[in-house]
Amino acid sequence: MDFREGYVEGPFGRTWYKVTGDIEAPKPPLVILHGGPGCVHDYVDSFKDLAATGRAVIHYDQIGNGRSTHLRDKGAEFWTVSLFLDELDRVLNHLGIAARYDLLGQSWGGMLAAEHAVLQPTGLRRLVIADSPASMKTWVAEANRLRQALPPDVQQTLLRHEQAGTTDSAEYLAAAKVYDSRHVCRLDPKPDDVVRNDRAIAENPTVYHAMNGPTEFHVVGSMKNWTIESRLHAIIVPTLLISGRYDEATQLCVQPYADHIPDVRWKIFEQSSHMPHVEEKEACLAAVAEFLDAG
Repeated sequence: MDFREGYVEGPFGRTWYKVTGDIEAPKPPLVILHGGPGCVHDYVDSFKDLAATGRAVIHYDQIGNGRSTHLRDKGAEFWTVSLFLDELDRVLNHLGIAARYDLLGQSWGGMLAAEHAVLQPTGLRRLVIADSPASMKTWVAEANRLRQALPPDVQQTLLRHEQAGTTDSAEYLAAAKVYDSRHVCRLDPKPDDVVRNDRAIAENPTVYHAMNGPTEFHVVGSMKNWTIESRLHAIIVPTLLISGRYDEATQLCVQPYADHIPDVRWKIFEQSSHMPHVEEKEACLAAVAEFLDAG
Protein backbone atom coordinates (compact mmCIF):
# COMPACT_ATOMS: atom_id res chain seq x y z
CA MET A 1 0.00 0.00 0.00
CA ASP A 2 1.34 3.41 -0.96
CA PHE A 3 2.15 5.88 1.76
CA ARG A 4 3.57 9.37 2.14
CA GLU A 5 5.26 11.13 5.03
CA GLY A 6 5.52 14.73 6.11
CA TYR A 7 5.69 17.18 8.98
CA VAL A 8 3.27 19.58 10.61
CA GLU A 9 4.90 22.69 12.03
CA GLY A 10 3.86 23.73 15.52
CA PRO A 11 4.88 26.20 18.22
CA PHE A 12 7.31 23.73 19.82
CA GLY A 13 8.66 21.90 16.78
CA ARG A 14 7.54 19.48 14.10
CA THR A 15 5.05 16.60 14.23
CA TRP A 16 5.88 13.73 11.87
CA TYR A 17 2.99 11.96 10.13
CA LYS A 18 2.40 9.14 7.67
CA VAL A 19 -0.62 8.71 5.39
CA THR A 20 -1.26 5.19 4.08
CA GLY A 21 -3.71 4.97 1.20
CA ASP A 22 -5.64 7.67 -0.63
CA ILE A 23 -6.67 10.60 1.54
CA GLU A 24 -9.21 11.51 -1.15
CA ALA A 25 -10.93 8.12 -0.93
CA PRO A 26 -14.73 8.16 -0.45
CA LYS A 27 -14.51 6.70 3.04
CA PRO A 28 -13.46 9.05 5.87
CA PRO A 29 -9.77 8.87 6.77
CA LEU A 30 -8.90 7.12 10.03
CA VAL A 31 -6.51 8.91 12.39
CA ILE A 32 -4.55 6.72 14.85
CA LEU A 33 -3.46 8.05 18.25
CA HIS A 34 -0.68 6.05 19.88
CA GLY A 35 -0.34 5.46 23.59
CA GLY A 36 2.12 6.21 26.35
CA PRO A 37 2.08 9.06 26.91
CA GLY A 38 5.49 8.84 25.34
CA CYS A 39 5.20 5.89 22.96
CA VAL A 40 5.65 6.09 19.19
CA HIS A 41 3.43 5.08 16.31
CA ASP A 42 5.36 1.90 15.53
CA TYR A 43 3.48 -0.48 17.83
CA VAL A 44 0.09 0.58 16.36
CA ASP A 45 1.42 0.55 12.80
CA SER A 46 -0.65 -2.59 12.04
CA PHE A 47 -3.74 -0.39 11.71
CA LYS A 48 -2.32 0.81 8.38
CA ASP A 49 -3.69 -2.41 6.89
CA LEU A 50 -7.16 -0.88 7.19
CA ALA A 51 -6.23 1.24 4.18
CA ALA A 52 -7.01 -1.88 2.13
CA THR A 53 -10.68 -1.35 3.05
CA GLY A 54 -10.79 1.86 1.04
CA ARG A 55 -9.78 4.58 3.48
CA ALA A 56 -6.63 6.52 4.27
CA VAL A 57 -5.00 5.66 7.59
CA ILE A 58 -2.99 8.39 9.29
CA HIS A 59 -0.35 7.80 11.93
CA TYR A 60 1.74 10.42 13.67
CA ASP A 61 4.33 10.54 16.42
CA GLN A 62 3.13 12.86 19.15
CA ILE A 63 5.43 15.76 19.96
CA GLY A 64 8.39 14.76 22.12
CA ASN A 65 8.62 11.29 20.63
CA GLY A 66 9.75 9.25 17.67
CA ARG A 67 10.29 11.16 14.45
CA SER A 68 8.73 14.32 15.86
CA THR A 69 10.69 17.01 17.70
CA HIS A 70 12.11 15.82 21.03
CA LEU A 71 11.92 18.24 23.96
CA ARG A 72 14.03 16.65 26.67
CA ASP A 73 14.43 19.90 28.60
CA LYS A 74 10.70 20.42 29.21
CA GLY A 75 9.42 19.83 32.74
CA ALA A 76 6.29 17.98 33.82
CA GLU A 77 4.18 21.14 33.70
CA PHE A 78 4.72 21.36 29.92
CA TRP A 79 3.24 17.96 29.09
CA THR A 80 -0.52 18.47 29.30
CA VAL A 81 -3.64 17.02 27.69
CA SER A 82 -4.22 20.42 26.06
CA LEU A 83 -0.81 20.27 24.39
CA PHE A 84 -1.72 17.05 22.62
CA LEU A 85 -5.27 18.14 21.79
CA ASP A 86 -3.86 21.19 20.06
CA GLU A 87 -1.42 18.99 18.15
CA LEU A 88 -4.23 16.71 16.96
CA ASP A 89 -6.15 19.73 15.68
CA ARG A 90 -3.06 20.91 13.78
CA VAL A 91 -2.67 17.51 12.12
CA LEU A 92 -6.34 17.42 11.10
CA ASN A 93 -6.20 20.94 9.68
CA HIS A 94 -2.85 20.44 7.92
CA LEU A 95 -4.14 17.36 6.13
CA GLY A 96 -7.42 19.06 5.26
CA ILE A 97 -9.57 16.39 6.90
CA ALA A 98 -11.03 18.27 9.89
CA ALA A 99 -14.46 18.30 8.27
CA ARG A 100 -14.79 14.48 8.13
CA TYR A 101 -12.68 11.84 9.84
CA ASP A 102 -12.74 8.80 12.13
CA LEU A 103 -10.51 8.52 15.20
CA LEU A 104 -8.91 5.52 16.91
CA GLY A 105 -6.89 5.89 20.09
CA GLN A 106 -5.02 3.10 21.85
CA SER A 107 -4.33 3.23 25.63
CA TRP A 108 -3.31 6.86 26.36
CA GLY A 109 -4.32 7.53 22.76
CA GLY A 110 -7.86 6.43 23.63
CA MET A 111 -7.89 8.79 26.60
CA LEU A 112 -6.77 11.59 24.29
CA ALA A 113 -9.38 10.58 21.71
CA ALA A 114 -12.09 10.74 24.38
CA GLU A 115 -10.88 14.19 25.46
CA HIS A 116 -11.18 15.26 21.82
CA ALA A 117 -14.62 13.69 21.39
CA VAL A 118 -16.22 15.32 24.46
CA LEU A 119 -15.57 18.67 22.77
CA GLN A 120 -17.96 17.49 20.03
CA PRO A 121 -15.85 18.45 16.99
CA THR A 122 -18.12 18.73 13.99
CA GLY A 123 -15.95 16.58 11.71
CA LEU A 124 -15.63 13.54 13.98
CA ARG A 125 -17.77 10.74 12.55
CA ARG A 126 -16.87 7.58 14.50
CA LEU A 127 -14.65 6.85 17.51
CA VAL A 128 -12.68 3.77 18.59
CA ILE A 129 -11.28 3.66 22.14
CA ALA A 130 -8.88 0.74 22.49
CA ASP A 131 -7.50 -0.55 25.81
CA SER A 132 -8.03 2.73 27.66
CA PRO A 133 -8.99 3.58 31.24
CA ALA A 134 -11.54 6.28 31.99
CA SER A 135 -9.85 7.08 35.32
CA MET A 136 -6.21 6.75 36.32
CA LYS A 137 -7.18 6.04 39.93
CA THR A 138 -9.06 2.96 38.75
CA TRP A 139 -6.12 2.06 36.49
CA VAL A 140 -3.69 2.16 39.43
CA ALA A 141 -6.03 0.22 41.71
CA GLU A 142 -6.49 -2.48 39.08
CA ALA A 143 -2.75 -2.59 38.32
CA ASN A 144 -2.05 -3.18 41.99
CA ARG A 145 -4.63 -5.97 42.01
CA LEU A 146 -2.98 -7.58 38.98
CA ARG A 147 0.42 -7.22 40.65
CA GLN A 148 -0.75 -9.38 43.54
CA ALA A 149 -0.91 -12.35 41.18
CA LEU A 150 2.76 -12.00 40.20
CA PRO A 151 5.32 -14.35 41.77
CA PRO A 152 6.15 -13.21 45.34
CA ASP A 153 9.80 -12.53 44.55
CA VAL A 154 8.78 -10.28 41.65
CA GLN A 155 6.35 -8.38 43.86
CA GLN A 156 9.04 -7.93 46.51
CA THR A 157 11.56 -6.64 43.96
CA LEU A 158 9.09 -4.11 42.60
CA LEU A 159 8.09 -2.84 46.03
CA ARG A 160 11.66 -2.63 47.30
CA HIS A 161 12.84 -0.45 44.44
CA GLU A 162 9.71 1.75 44.50
CA GLN A 163 10.25 2.44 48.19
CA ALA A 164 13.95 3.12 47.62
CA GLY A 165 13.37 5.34 44.60
CA THR A 166 15.51 3.10 42.39
CA THR A 167 12.96 2.37 39.71
CA ASP A 168 15.57 2.95 37.02
CA SER A 169 17.57 -0.09 38.13
CA ALA A 170 17.96 -3.09 35.83
CA GLU A 171 16.51 -5.38 38.49
CA TYR A 172 13.34 -3.32 38.78
CA LEU A 173 12.89 -3.08 35.03
CA ALA A 174 13.37 -6.84 34.65
CA ALA A 175 10.70 -7.47 37.28
CA ALA A 176 8.35 -5.07 35.50
CA LYS A 177 8.71 -7.14 32.33
CA VAL A 178 7.01 -10.03 34.10
CA TYR A 179 3.92 -7.86 34.49
CA ASP A 180 4.21 -6.67 30.89
CA SER A 181 4.35 -10.23 29.56
CA ARG A 182 1.01 -10.97 31.22
CA HIS A 183 -0.93 -7.74 30.77
CA VAL A 184 0.69 -5.60 28.04
CA CYS A 185 1.72 -7.97 25.23
CA ARG A 186 1.46 -11.74 25.66
CA LEU A 187 3.27 -12.62 22.44
CA ASP A 188 6.71 -14.21 22.83
CA PRO A 189 8.80 -13.06 21.14
CA LYS A 190 7.32 -9.59 20.86
CA PRO A 191 6.75 -8.34 17.29
CA ASP A 192 9.41 -6.03 15.90
CA ASP A 193 7.08 -3.00 15.93
CA VAL A 194 6.46 -3.46 19.66
CA VAL A 195 10.18 -3.89 20.31
CA ARG A 196 10.89 -0.65 18.42
CA ASN A 197 8.36 1.15 20.59
CA ASP A 198 9.93 -0.19 23.79
CA ARG A 199 13.35 0.89 22.57
CA ALA A 200 12.10 4.38 21.76
CA ILE A 201 10.74 4.85 25.28
CA ALA A 202 14.00 3.60 26.79
CA GLU A 203 16.02 6.00 24.66
CA ASN A 204 13.87 9.02 25.55
CA PRO A 205 11.44 8.51 28.47
CA THR A 206 10.86 12.26 28.97
CA VAL A 207 7.13 12.28 28.24
CA TYR A 208 6.41 8.87 29.76
CA HIS A 209 8.11 9.70 33.04
CA ALA A 210 6.56 13.18 33.24
CA MET A 211 2.97 12.14 32.62
CA ASN A 212 2.89 8.50 33.74
CA GLY A 213 5.90 7.36 35.74
CA PRO A 214 8.57 4.67 35.50
CA THR A 215 6.24 1.73 34.76
CA GLU A 216 2.68 0.90 33.77
CA PHE A 217 1.66 0.32 37.38
CA HIS A 218 3.76 2.86 39.32
CA VAL A 219 1.94 5.99 38.17
CA VAL A 220 3.40 9.07 39.82
CA GLY A 221 3.30 11.53 36.90
CA SER A 222 0.99 14.42 36.08
CA MET A 223 -1.79 12.11 34.82
CA LYS A 224 -2.17 10.25 38.11
CA ASN A 225 -5.46 11.99 38.99
CA TRP A 226 -6.85 12.20 35.44
CA THR A 227 -10.45 11.16 34.83
CA ILE A 228 -13.02 11.70 32.11
CA GLU A 229 -15.84 9.73 33.72
CA SER A 230 -18.13 12.71 34.44
CA ARG A 231 -17.80 14.03 30.86
CA LEU A 232 -18.39 10.88 28.83
CA HIS A 233 -22.06 11.65 28.22
CA ALA A 234 -20.87 14.45 25.92
CA ILE A 235 -19.50 11.96 23.38
CA ILE A 236 -22.25 11.95 20.77
CA VAL A 237 -20.66 9.88 17.98
CA PRO A 238 -20.96 6.09 17.62
CA THR A 239 -18.15 4.53 19.66
CA LEU A 240 -16.45 1.13 19.66
CA LEU A 241 -14.60 -0.05 22.75
CA ILE A 242 -11.81 -2.61 22.40
CA SER A 243 -9.99 -4.49 25.15
CA GLY A 244 -8.31 -7.81 25.83
CA ARG A 245 -9.34 -10.45 28.35
CA TYR A 246 -5.93 -10.11 30.07
CA ASP A 247 -5.66 -6.37 29.49
CA GLU A 248 -4.08 -4.09 32.08
CA ALA A 249 -6.97 -1.84 31.05
CA THR A 250 -9.30 -4.23 32.86
CA GLN A 251 -13.05 -4.39 32.40
CA LEU A 252 -13.44 -2.19 35.48
CA CYS A 253 -11.20 0.43 33.82
CA VAL A 254 -13.20 0.40 30.59
CA GLN A 255 -16.68 0.09 32.11
CA PRO A 256 -17.37 3.86 32.48
CA TYR A 257 -17.10 4.29 28.72
CA ALA A 258 -19.70 1.56 28.25
CA ASP A 259 -21.94 3.02 30.94
CA HIS A 260 -21.94 6.67 29.92
CA ILE A 261 -21.35 7.02 26.16
CA PRO A 262 -24.85 7.02 24.63
CA ASP A 263 -24.06 5.08 21.42
CA VAL A 264 -21.46 2.45 22.32
CA ARG A 265 -20.53 -1.19 21.78
CA TRP A 266 -17.69 -3.22 23.33
CA LYS A 267 -15.54 -6.01 21.88
CA ILE A 268 -13.32 -8.06 24.22
CA PHE A 269 -10.60 -10.18 22.58
CA GLU A 270 -10.24 -13.42 24.49
CA GLN A 271 -6.59 -14.18 23.66
CA SER A 272 -5.23 -10.66 24.11
CA SER A 273 -3.92 -8.37 26.79
CA HIS A 274 -3.24 -4.69 26.06
CA MET A 275 -2.59 -5.04 22.32
CA PRO A 276 -5.34 -6.94 20.48
CA HIS A 277 -4.21 -5.16 17.31
CA VAL A 278 -1.03 -7.28 17.39
CA GLU A 279 -2.06 -10.23 19.58
CA GLU A 280 -5.21 -10.97 17.52
CA LYS A 281 -4.45 -8.69 14.60
CA GLU A 282 -6.79 -10.05 11.93
CA ALA A 283 -9.83 -10.28 14.22
CA CYS A 284 -9.18 -6.85 15.72
CA LEU A 285 -8.76 -5.08 12.39
CA ALA A 286 -11.85 -6.83 11.04
CA ALA A 287 -13.91 -5.62 14.00
CA VAL A 288 -12.70 -2.05 13.51
CA ALA A 289 -13.38 -2.13 9.77
CA GLU A 290 -16.89 -3.49 10.32
CA PHE A 291 -17.64 -0.75 12.84
CA LEU A 292 -16.29 2.05 10.64
CA ASP A 293 -18.18 0.78 7.62
CA ALA A 294 -21.48 0.57 9.50
CA GLY A 295 -22.17 4.27 9.25
